[in-house]
Amino acid sequence: MEGKNITGLPYFILMGLTDSKEIQLVLFSLFLLIYLITVLGNAGMVLLILLDSQLHTPMYFFLSHLSFIDLTYSTVITPKTLVNLVTSTKYISFGGCFTQMYFFVSLSASDCFLLSIMAYDRYVAICNPLQYPVVMSMTFCHSLISVAYVIGFSESFVNVLCITNLHFCKSNIIHHFFCDTTPILILSCTDTRDTEIMIFILAGSILMVSLITISVSYVFILTTILKINSTSGKRKAFSTCASHLLGVTIFFGTTIFTYLKPSKSYSLGKDQIASVFYTIVIPMLNPLIYSLRNKDVKHAVIRVIQKRGSSKDLR
Repeated sequence: MEGKNITGLPYFILMGLTDSKEIQLVLFSLFLLIYLITVLGNAGMVLLILLDSQLHTPMYFFLSHLSFIDLTYSTVITPKTLVNLVTSTKYISFGGCFTQMYFFVSLSASDCFLLSIMAYDRYVAICNPLQYPVVMSMTFCHSLISVAYVIGFSESFVNVLCITNLHFCKSNIIHHFFCDTTPILILSCTDTRDTEIMIFILAGSILMVSLITISVSYVFILTTILKINSTSGKRKAFSTCASHLLGVTIFFGTTIFTYLKPSKSYSLGKDQIASVFYTIVIPMLNPLIYSLRNKDVKHAVIRVIQKRGSSKDLR
């Protein structure tokens, strides 16, 4: 059968995570709670960094963009997933599906670059502290962020363009809870080898560049930390990187497990669990990872609350 429309139908059906009504209700309650925490945590982080002038530094500038990306790509996936968990109609239009895919891939790729930028920022701060204000100027920071977004959205455009040019005639049922690349490639009745190679090269290049930047940065950081004589100095230097290292490990671990393999090795159970983790859980965890042990953030919260309290008193 020829043609891009799936069996002549203008929509996909997202099968979701389970057919059990009881489990669907449990998942709905859990995902709703996680999403609310994600929105509050990430939006709160962005607002806190905007409101507190002492957080107007490169590190927190990048962190505000990380929170923005986490909030946005969680919003691209989670609301539709919640609706599908409580309704019998699990349709998503052809255009809606590829729009969801486009923004998800764009933001994920931008996230990769942002995490590598944050590693470079920590490298400059620890290894070249005297040059830090000059090297990490706000103009340079804005340029780095712009490059991350441009590359991420450009890579996603190529991915989606390649996939939409395939012919879909096997089925319109996606065995997943959102429009991810691998489950949709499986639906194609034409040879997807070239498209898979293109996606693998683009995604692999972004991952490799990001991981090399992060690895090289942390090799220099570790070398510098080991040269510090005092134990307290070593602890203080490492504490500035610990949160970022944890975030990098969780994000890249699940991404590599899910994507750097052929579509034929797609496992419905394992890959869906990994997808839930990086699309729904990780965006909730990042604000907690970067704020719970961060004295700057805690002090900023106190300052903002006191500022609001004093402004009310003046009224």
